[in-house]
Amino acid sequence: MIIGVPKEIKASENRVGLTPSGVSALVGHGHQVYVQHGAGEGTGFEDEAYVESGAQILDTIEEVYNIAQMIVKVKEPIESEYKLVKKDQILYTYFHFASHRPLTEAMMKSGAVCIAYETVQNADRSLPLLIPMSEVAGRMAIQQGAKYLEKPMGGRGILLGGVPGVLPAQVVILGGGIVGTQAAKMAAGLGAEVIILDINLDRLRYLEDVMPANVNTMYSNDYNIKKLSMSADLIVGAVLIPGAKAPNLITREMLADMKTGAVLVDVAVDQGGCIETCRPTTHEDPTFVIDGVVHYCVANMPGAVPYTSTIALTNATLHHAIQLANKGWEQACHENAPLRKGLNVVKGKIVYKAVAEAFDMEYTEIG
Repeated sequence: MIIGVPKEIKASENRVGLTPSGVSALVGHGHQVYVQHGAGEGTGFEDEAYVESGAQILDTIEEVYNIAQMIVKVKEPIESEYKLVKKDQILYTYFHFASHRPLTEAMMKSGAVCIAYETVQNADRSLPLLIPMSEVAGRMAIQQGAKYLEKPMGGRGILLGGVPGVLPAQVVILGGGIVGTQAAKMAAGLGAEVIILDINLDRLRYLEDVMPANVNTMYSNDYNIKKLSMSADLIVGAVLIPGAKAPNLITREMLADMKTGAVLVDVAVDQGGCIETCRPTTHEDPTFVIDGVVHYCVANMPGAVPYTSTIALTNATLHHAIQLANKGWEQACHENAPLRKGLNVVKGKIVYKAVAEAFDMEYTEIG
């Protein structure tokens, strides 16, 4: 199969779809890999490293899309890429369709086969291709939250872990999954008072057992969230419903009762956000303030640490990429149940139910 790796052109996106080692593995299976000139520079992988791994370098993104049977990316195509996607071409990347109707309609119109990293799901309901970026984003949420709590950044001017004689900050984490767990570990390590909310009591029991003493758990409901939002210094939105739009847990009305200079970090922004006042921001312009509350809603947080993120992502995605290249998407998805759940849009039809429901569009079940 001919595989293309274009340069990411979303704002401040420095990751790349494949590392040189990933290219080497695909070439070793007899496939051709074409990488756009400079695609890996933001991560620290020069063209020469890809050539040494067996790739061929193409000058433009148009050339990569034109030649490739399968495109391996990190982020969803942006508007300028829509016209480049070809009928029957496999796109293997993060899509987050449920939060972006124009993207969904464009991919339907293209006739491509869209396999979304974020909905590939194991039998135990874990999301193996989302986990590595969730781990990065969860840890970064605390780094960024701590920074924006500083007074020069618009925050309350509070040190996350406090000092002897001064209480630490209170960090509230909405969701006890991968993002929430990693955020809690980071916040606890810095000495904050941490509270994790989730609706899964079994998960809360597990977290209660494994987390340090400065992490407590609470059942997630409207009453508890509202009460904690009033005392929180930092709130991390870490809610995920695979493939679907995230629910709004922090409402516009709650902001009026929050501390001035408190910080909201919405990691769920890719799926529409779990904070009602959330809107996607960029690394160049990461925050905005509503009612004195700082909102950090960068939609590609792991893009700020591309070296770590790209290697972690390739480690997770390569196994399935090799299967897709070796067998074609139909056979690979038939034989690989987790990968089959990654199918979202196939040749003009929405085949992932949560995406169809998000836009009240027709859903087609795929065999």
